[in-house]
Amino acid sequence: MLVPIQSVPRTFAQIKWRQPQENIPALRADRENLKRFIAGYVERNRHALTPPLVLDELRQHAEVVVREFGIEGKFTDYAGVLLNNEVWREHLATVPFDRRLLLLPKCLRIEDKCPAPFDEFGLLCKQCGLCTIQDLQEEAERMGYACLVAEGSALVMAMIQTGKIEAIVGVSCLSVLEKAFPFMEAAAIPGVAIPLNQDDCKDTTVDIEWVWDILHLTSEDRTRRMDLDAVRRQTDSWFRPEALDEIFGAPAENETERIGREWLSRAGKRWRPFLTVCAWQALQDDPNAKPPEGLRKVAVAVECFHKASLIHDDIEDNDPDRYGESTMHVSQGLPVALNVGDLLVGEGYRLLAESGAPAHVVGKLISVAAAGHRALCLGQGDELCWARDRRPLSALQVLEIFRRKTAPAFEVALRLGAAFAEAPDYMDRLLARCSENLGIAYQIRDDLDDFFEQGDSDDVRAMRPSVLLGIAGDRAKGAEKGLLDRAWRDGMADEATAAQVREVVAALKADERARQLLEAYKEQAVRTLTEFDHASMKGLLRRVIGKIFSIEIQGWCSEFEARNAASGAVGATAAQ
Repeated sequence: MLVPIQSVPRTFAQIKWRQPQENIPALRADRENLKRFIAGYVERNRHALTPPLVLDELRQHAEVVVREFGIEGKFTDYAGVLLNNEVWREHLATVPFDRRLLLLPKCLRIEDKCPAPFDEFGLLCKQCGLCTIQDLQEEAERMGYACLVAEGSALVMAMIQTGKIEAIVGVSCLSVLEKAFPFMEAAAIPGVAIPLNQDDCKDTTVDIEWVWDILHLTSEDRTRRMDLDAVRRQTDSWFRPEALDEIFGAPAENETERIGREWLSRAGKRWRPFLTVCAWQALQDDPNAKPPEGLRKVAVAVECFHKASLIHDDIEDNDPDRYGESTMHVSQGLPVALNVGDLLVGEGYRLLAESGAPAHVVGKLISVAAAGHRALCLGQGDELCWARDRRPLSALQVLEIFRRKTAPAFEVALRLGAAFAEAPDYMDRLLARCSENLGIAYQIRDDLDDFFEQGDSDDVRAMRPSVLLGIAGDRAKGAEKGLLDRAWRDGMADEATAAQVREVVAALKADERARQLLEAYKEQAVRTLTEFDHASMKGLLRRVIGKIFSIEIQGWCSEFEARNAASGAVGATAAQ
């Protein structure tokens, strides 16, 4: 069951947000692509990029990066920060957490409301929850960091001179970072910097996930340099027709097999087999080791289960389209679609049994898959039984459906990868908790995509369980409440009614609340990872979750990050 807000830990989403000033330029390239480009540039030029770099040397290389990456020259300083971070990255990873300093700027606070006083060492946080400072400071100190909420190189240099600080993670605006650079260079200690999203020195924000990633950087995480995009491409390649024939052991013998494999090879995000591969690789001594044949079978089995559930789900919801094409029951007919869905379920179990793993591992693989299969069917059954006697659903009731219907597929994907790697049993519990929050967040994002007509279906027109509709129903009063209640009970809405429902949902700002919940559940998934005592599993899953929910970054200011709007409320307060 979903727990009430009182028992949910605070999340990094509990911060205030406002749009950056218009005069801050927007970098049109994806920041993550720029970071990857810089990582490659540093690797190619490692002989010429031995830290510490002097400022002129750093600027020269930044100019080359800007030119080769194809962005405007005004982003040279920003590229220089990323370049310097990459040069120091591996050095920082070797420094124990208790020998690092996290330096935060006081301008992260909500200045007009902040109750915290100052002393000679900086801001004394009162843990009021209005800004990110409390969350970042608590997490850093839990890990062993020294933490200062202050600006001023003299104080930092004094701490460095004590000999107790061997690395600095700093958050600041570009202008302050530039002023501090000579002191960092002189000290010759690893320094990684995260620029603020604004440069106006008041009520600023920062990319929380970026800070989180750097805070947890450690050489104990053997996966920290893995190219997740390459892993994703490799996983996708297993679903080409010729690869599927090889994994299944022979070309398709009849029309039913051909239809099933064609459905498997269709477009799709394939996050679930990707999660399976990542869970396995995190547990390897060499995380860049080539996946064995058995892992390919396990990953394809995960997608077999998922695609079978989509076939059956499309039938039950009577959806005409999937991935921009006709659904199987529309293109092939209902009997064929039912049969192919059943075939894929059987093929998934066959692949697990033929994975080549030891007998006790195969037993666990099948047990995990069966439990997930059962949980998904029960969750889907809840929705189908509701559809026979339709009634308005609260946001909490919708989230409970998500927990039972969507989360099991993510749990199966992660636990199968871990089981194939013979992970210790305690990881099952943690992966299950992480998956529950991850699955709910993923389904909320699907609801948002659907509401803005980016998804495969129209939940508003069909009045299916949607967190936006649940939030709107909880908030609505009077005529708006009557409209939503009637639409819930009537089911499929005509175009006029659907348009009215959308207007009500928008007017009640249910989409804003849904984004807050998405971020809160996503961050709960990340928070679960802190309980792992396996650095590689913790680090890799943290990055994977970020990739699943990544958005196009419009510049060095993360201006569309809904995380900065989140209040962190999860569960019982979903509609408030």
